[in-house]
Amino acid sequence: MNLADIGPASGQEVRTACCYCGTGCGVIAEHDGRRITGVRGDPAHPANFGRLCTKGSALHQAAAPGGRALFPELRSARGLPRRRVGWDSALDGAAERFAAIIREHGPDAVAFYISGQLLTEDYYVFNKLARALVGTHNIDSNSRLCMSSAVAGYKGTLGADSVPACYEDIDHASHLLIAGANPAWAHPIVFRRIEAAKRANPGLSITVVDPRRTETAEFADLHLQIAPGSDVLLYNAMLHVLLWEDLVDRDFIRDHTSGFDALRAQLAECSPGAVATACGVPAERIVEAARRFGNARAALSLWCMGLNQSHHGTASNSALIHLHLATGQIGRPGAGPFSLTGQPNAMGGREVGAMATILPGHRDPANAAECAELAALWGVPALPATPGLTAVQLFDALAEGKVKAVWIACTNPAHSLPDQTRVRAALEKAEFVVLQEAFADTETAPYADLLLPAASWGEKSGTVTNSERRVSRVRAAVPAPGEARADWTIAADFARRLAQRMGRSADGFAWADEAAVFAEHVTLSAGRDCDMSGLSHALLDARGPQQWPFPQGAEQGSARLFTDHRFPTADGRARFNPAGFPQRHALLPEPVDARHPFVLLTGRLRDHWHGMSRTGKVAGLWGHTPRAEVALNPADISRRGLRAGQLVRVAGRRGAVVLPLAADAALAPGQAWIPMHWGAATLAQPGANTLTSPATDPISRQPALKQAAVAIAPAELPWRAAWAVATDSAADAVARMAALQPWLARFAYAAQSLVGRTRRVLVLQVADVAAPDEALLHAIDAVFECTAQQAPLAYRDARRGIAKWARVDQGRLAAIRLVGESAAADWLVAAIAAGDPADSLRSWLFAPLAEAPQGLATASRVVCNCHGVSETQIREAVAGGADLALLQTTLKCGTACGSCLPELRRLAAGAVPSATGSPA
Repeated sequence: MNLADIGPASGQEVRTACCYCGTGCGVIAEHDGRRITGVRGDPAHPANFGRLCTKGSALHQAAAPGGRALFPELRSARGLPRRRVGWDSALDGAAERFAAIIREHGPDAVAFYISGQLLTEDYYVFNKLARALVGTHNIDSNSRLCMSSAVAGYKGTLGADSVPACYEDIDHASHLLIAGANPAWAHPIVFRRIEAAKRANPGLSITVVDPRRTETAEFADLHLQIAPGSDVLLYNAMLHVLLWEDLVDRDFIRDHTSGFDALRAQLAECSPGAVATACGVPAERIVEAARRFGNARAALSLWCMGLNQSHHGTASNSALIHLHLATGQIGRPGAGPFSLTGQPNAMGGREVGAMATILPGHRDPANAAECAELAALWGVPALPATPGLTAVQLFDALAEGKVKAVWIACTNPAHSLPDQTRVRAALEKAEFVVLQEAFADTETAPYADLLLPAASWGEKSGTVTNSERRVSRVRAAVPAPGEARADWTIAADFARRLAQRMGRSADGFAWADEAAVFAEHVTLSAGRDCDMSGLSHALLDARGPQQWPFPQGAEQGSARLFTDHRFPTADGRARFNPAGFPQRHALLPEPVDARHPFVLLTGRLRDHWHGMSRTGKVAGLWGHTPRAEVALNPADISRRGLRAGQLVRVAGRRGAVVLPLAADAALAPGQAWIPMHWGAATLAQPGANTLTSPATDPISRQPALKQAAVAIAPAELPWRAAWAVATDSAADAVARMAALQPWLARFAYAAQSLVGRTRRVLVLQVADVAAPDEALLHAIDAVFECTAQQAPLAYRDARRGIAKWARVDQGRLAAIRLVGESAAADWLVAAIAAGDPADSLRSWLFAPLAEAPQGLATASRVVCNCHGVSETQIREAVAGGADLALLQTTLKCGTACGSCLPELRRLAAGAVPSATGSPA
């Protein structure tokens, strides 16, 4: 593709890339010079060809200024509030603190924890700062939490972290094996391509491996609903079948691989019959899955967090890749092992080497020759000899006092890391915490001694690399708000100040612009498997996104790798690398028992992203999943005498959370499900990661975030209250949410959320064993502008502790306060969002009715965000005889981004919907 043939986006428009998942969609951002006013998919971008999912379509709404960090803030001592300071004072103070700690305790007493949402240029500067200037390998990324097992799996089998396939292979495959991923929700644009491939080729066979019957699993021809953690057993059993039925490519194995005989000798105990019980899948279905793969003309596998976030994630990745090596399904159209990255630039961070266990250009910090080569390129005597700390290790070292200072950039460890109790204690103990962040209202922000405001999406320029190794330009459309700066410039400015205090040269951090940073970065890849030395900002601007390898002098990149069946290993062969071959490994990171009988699964939703610091500010993105819940199979709910909707306490070995209970037939009995997105910014407790295990894979050091053992019991919280208010703007809603956040933990249960499309409504629901003090209630009243003085409509029952009132503006209900009893909260919130006339509500305002009276607005989950179509509307249309085509014609649902299509198919078929999400 040559962008010169297409021309630039017209007028006040900028071509850039999405900041959410690793699909890497191209976006055209419309702006007025001050703010981003709209977005649409870039039809010229080969990752999405103009399509965007619900999150991408709302990028301009998420770019509103609410909740932003606007200027540096510093506190002189713990317990004191931060105060505004200038950039010079902020960075000079940080340099003094880091230099003093390094002098007294050595370079490994400081650490950097960065993010797969940084641009490649940002990543590169931080990495050079840590390793070449400070002299520590203590730099890790939150990509450790999502993709490090895929990195280790690729390196152990193919010789390098080089994803061999591309999106185009979906169009050429005859069989798709989707493992531990729900692209229908987590990578919707990839799933649109899968749907299109199935339409074009009805013979395309799709197998999905997932503990839940997700939207992707419903689309499949074969769903293996495995027991959590049994992935290695399953893929070894499939390989056993391939051998037994001679569905392997013996010539490929002989000519292009090593280690097969040793692996084959260990497969005897992995027959389908031997592992079926542990896998929770009948042996004949394992055989069927193996035959589908082995008989395929071209087999492509796709996987994501379900495979990676495990204490044996490297072994799971290796076992899946072995299926490709045994059948020769690699290096040709439609075939290969293809990991889907979770973050927009996780791949760029892997190229840059900005993780403790990798170096730039896919070099290995344990390889002395490669370390010496990099030191020479950077002009330093040597790289540090001590191995770096990975994410969980890093925060353990903070808790133990071994690491004194940590610089956190563009990530939220007080939400995303496992075992939140220990992580938060570590942040409390640290001597100095720097948070470089675009948003001042994340869960990590209260722990920051120094808060540095960073530019966000739409405000900075650089590059990202998506799942298929495609490098795209990210461009600024508008200036950053306040005093916020681009991440790389903050890191480089700090490096120059630190170098002065360390008596070192700062010349290596004097780049003129981000293009110069990128130019230096790509020179380090020359001659490596990820050679990008032929790329530059100028080339990407002229010719559009490009895939690597793209060496100097190349005309185009490589869509597929290993087409010559030569691999970047010492002997040029791929390796069967069983990674310990744990056929008797513990399936779960911690056992279930009588006290903790449920396996908790965690994962992502369709319309939210990570900790919701961005998507949580867009009311429309709450419509599909209005609140955090814990889901159980209906049989478990019945057997334990529970009921959907009641509050339950989910308790693990490290903590507990209180959430409403939901029924979800997509779960197997004995499993529970909580989405990862909600944390202490919206709940009384830090969410799912209060419960998750800090256990890590021994090779990749990726934590086992997918599973934990929990108990679930009723939460006896008789006192209830709810507030809601229509807000004027996103910024107003976000400011109110930030004001409420410190009070959420005062309740046993608390949840704040946003509702509405044309009229935005902030909602807070709380519960406890008894009423809190009146001062707290009145403070909350003030945030909702629904005090006794402001609300003319009131009802009190002092004997029962009930006090309700409502405020009306211009004839419409504007705010409610229901204290002591709140059964009507949901439908009253729906009435506020709908702008219903107050006169129609007056008779029912304070009635303890859980269902709306006939004729009034009712709460209903939004299925199609693009057109605001609710589940109730769809079900009514289906009851009237509508099929999917008629739903699309009459209601317009599923005709824009397409993210709702999997659920529309199910509703059109009359099936019961699953609850809230997917484990992958």
